Amino acid sequence: MAVHRYRLRELEALRALITAGTTVGAAQRLGISQSAVSRALTQLESRVGRALFERASGRIEPTEHALRLNDRLDPLFATLADIEGTDWSARAEEPLRLIIPPTLAHHFIIPKVAKFIQAAPNRRVQLDIQATDVLVSGILDGRYDLGLTSGMIQRSGVTLIPWRKSKVVCAMPENHPLARNDVIVPADLQGADIVGFLGRLGTRTLMDQILGLAGVQYNLLAETATNMAALELVREGLGVTFINPFPLVSRHMTGIVVRPFKAPIEYRTSFVVPTGKPPTDLARQFMRFVRLSTPKDPYSEPA
Repeated sequence: MAVHRYRLRELEALRALITAGTTVGAAQRLGISQSAVSRALTQLESRVGRALFERASGRIEPTEHALRLNDRLDPLFATLADIEGTDWSARAEEPLRLIIPPTLAHHFIIPKVAKFIQAAPNRRVQLDIQATDVLVSGILDGRYDLGLTSGMIQRSGVTLIPWRKSKVVCAMPENHPLARNDVIVPADLQGADIVGFLGRLGTRTLMDQILGLAGVQYNLLAETATNMAALELVREGLGVTFINPFPLVSRHMTGIVVRPFKAPIEYRTSFVVPTGKPPTDLARQFMRFVRLSTPKDPYSEPA
């Protein structure tokens, strides 16, 4: 059945308002008047029989039904793009402003960004690679649309959308005595040489608490800020470290042995978006693309 033009305009208005957050911004995206946007949305709400937006503190917020409806529109606009040679879903689209910490960026996400763009060449992505604290401030300031991190963030103004979960592991040189163990427990680390993390990081605090409660005395030989740096120090034979295995050890790492560590530490790798503002269309598309294209691995699972 053909899509009537007036109904298509209503759906375009829905997507534009969810992305822009204001009727003025939606009108600019579509090249029509603000009143035309409001009229189209009123007609759509009448057609579906429920409110799609709510006004709160001077802002227009989409309801859950509006967000679900918007998600279901992606195939429609993709089909129209194929038929008419115009990408309706990305027309007048701003680039996706993406920020990722170094480990996730270089060891997982950069190939995903390339494939995401290749799947629809009209997409544009601005990728910044920064530490998690810079990521959070950038999302809060509105300089980025979407972040992705395994950091333990507790900050108002940003919302975490869980993606993967994983449990802490113990990594050591392949000739280390503990490599004979199937599982490492805190008591195994009595007197061990440890490569740890800087005190400002949440993982360091948790590990100190776990080893302290077990009465374990160890030798802290080095401290670093990233999993990759910790693993390289371990590869050089400095000792044992504790890390989030995703995504670094999803594949074999030469010279390093990884064992489960019996401790109540679970990592969450999450997308980061500003609180109170729905993700842009490109941000939602990227999140969906990453979820669908992430292969299974022995150390993590969907959150």
